[in-house]
Amino acid sequence: MKLILFDVDGTLVDSQDIILSAQRMAFAAHGLQPPSRERSLSIVGLSLVEAFTVLVGPKGPIESLVDAYKDAFLTLRQDPANAEPLFPGVEGCLERLRTRQDVLLGIATGKSRRGVAHLLDRHGWHDVFTVIQTADDAPSKPHPGMILQAMQEVGATPGDTVMVGDSSFDMAMARAAAVLPVGVSWGFQPVAALTEAGAGPIVHSYSELEAVLQEFLGPASKMSV
Repeated sequence: MKLILFDVDGTLVDSQDIILSAQRMAFAAHGLQPPSRERSLSIVGLSLVEAFTVLVGPKGPIESLVDAYKDAFLTLRQDPANAEPLFPGVEGCLERLRTRQDVLLGIATGKSRRGVAHLLDRHGWHDVFTVIQTADDAPSKPHPGMILQAMQEVGATPGDTVMVGDSSFDMAMARAAAVLPVGVSWGFQPVAALTEAGAGPIVHSYSELEAVLQEFLGPASKMSV
């Protein structure tokens, strides 16, 4: 049995606009200048406390910023204009993978359990992912805890596990857990950052990702791309 873990923000979901808006609102509530777009997106993937620690330093109003960000994000999410679209090819890829008898799908994300639940509700994905690891369940990326716990939960080995993500944190986490790190180029960090963090294959579309996964899964079970 193979385990394929997916990051969420920047990998499955294009959430950059709502993330940036919530960050700006949180900083404005504290009278602080928000960071640049590039810097704001560079911390996506970390748990919120770690992310704001990077953005304002350890002596900044971290907990207060986290609370303000959560409130802003929830408010923004009520407006359909702030919908977080899936990246092209996500639905087809997940549907083909979930129908296989030799594959289990999982999530490893810096989102909260509440945020993931909203995602599953919106896309009808409650039966898609066998294992879900969030910021509420394990230390922040790049600590390997999310992957290690996911493997333990389903009985997978490192050699049978893949981590798919768009950030250096995903790649470093995968390396630390001794699983295959597959980077995607359409996310929030540059490809160079993924390479530097130890990415294996880096793909540029979900069709390319499916080809990489087919090679990983081996010839015994074909998947229709």
